[in-house]
Amino acid sequence: MVGKVGEPMAATPMVKEELWCLAKPSVPLEKLQVALDYACGTGGADCGPIKRNGSCCSPDSVVAHASYAFNSYWQKDKKNGGVCGLEGTAMLISSDPSFLHCRFILA
Repeated sequence: MVGKVGEPMAATPMVKEELWCLAKPSVPLEKLQVALDYACGTGGADCGPIKRNGSCCSPDSVVAHASYAFNSYWQKDKKNGGVCGLEGTAMLISSDPSFLHCRFILA
């Protein structure tokens, strides 16, 4: 690359995009619950924070708990080519969903 009058231009640094995988609020709760159960079970997500008295237990809703679990599952699995999908129940966002004492992990 060339800058002004033959001067080399500095390479543009690669910006790492930060993404989180959350539950789609428009998905029926029954379908979210099935995906949540998978993420916290076979999927291997860290669901401790959404259990009673956990830092992410409140709000106590399927959408909120699924969002935390989906993100935990995806952040762990994306290194191995995993996608944020969970059969159409999840979506990627670029704004940190963490709040109060509930911190959504970012790998």
